[in-house]
Amino acid sequence: MSLLEVIRPGPLSLLQDAGRYGWQHLGVSPAGPMDPLAAAWANRLLGNPRGCAVLEIALGDVELEARSALWVAFTGAEMPLSVDGSPRLNGSRFRLEAGQRLRIGFARSGQRGYLALVGGIRAEPVLGSVACQMRECLGGLDGSGARIGAGDLLAGEAGDFPWGASVPWPWQPDYRAAQVLRVMIGGDAAAFEEAEARAFFERAWQLSPVSDRMGARLQGPPIAAPRRQWSQGVVGGAIQVPPDGQPIILMADRQTMGGYPVLGWVHPLDLGRLAQCPANQWLRFTVMSLEDAQDELRAFYRFFDGRA
Repeated sequence: MSLLEVIRPGPLSLLQDAGRYGWQHLGVSPAGPMDPLAAAWANRLLGNPRGCAVLEIALGDVELEARSALWVAFTGAEMPLSVDGSPRLNGSRFRLEAGQRLRIGFARSGQRGYLALVGGIRAEPVLGSVACQMRECLGGLDGSGARIGAGDLLAGEAGDFPWGASVPWPWQPDYRAAQVLRVMIGGDAAAFEEAEARAFFERAWQLSPVSDRMGARLQGPPIAAPRRQWSQGVVGGAIQVPPDGQPIILMADRQTMGGYPVLGWVHPLDLGRLAQCPANQWLRFTVMSLEDAQDELRAFYRFFDGRA
């Protein structure tokens, strides 16, 4: 076993695995990484299964010290990396020797980075997962839903690789690019006035600063939503339209039931791009078919689950 000691935890660093599924009927959110693609790449660089626990680092400003030699991988947001002052590449794996310090600076683009250890970061599962859900006090290193703090120890395996590696350049994201997110229309869409539903796709929306791991709130000219008198189960990516007409896109720490009308669902892989957007970024949305979304997800699972 190899250890990384947390010297400075940053604004919000959380332990996340693939998520806590099978408990939503009891009101337990699945949690999991906000950017599942970046988390999957961090694990792949170290030969880990896709769902191994990683450290999700929001905004950056993290410092860790290796208690023993080990390999790590870092993906996601463009955060300056250095080992004892020597720079390292984003989207890569590299070795730390005992006593060396890894510094992760504030994000230059994107919002969340993912740090992986060989074999995944070890913690005791709660309801089958170590995913940290602070609102429900579940998961994390001690099972109580606490964020990572100074003095915490991240345990993994040392690993043995002949050289470093990085995410191939065609798959390296550009978080500075304009974001057009794909949507599968459904839910209560037929109950919206046609002009109101069309307006959602025709106009640009601004990401609200009050967005968080539970939901991404949009700002713009309001759209009128139909009234609904009951609640129903909701899933990640659901586009809820409350009475004020400002849509909310449900994210990793979403609630499990909701009463606002649902216009459709953002593609699960596009949610990761949304999670990397800074406050006040402009967003646009376009329609895609359920079949095309399913094909992309199958390809994602085949590639990262070792069947490609």
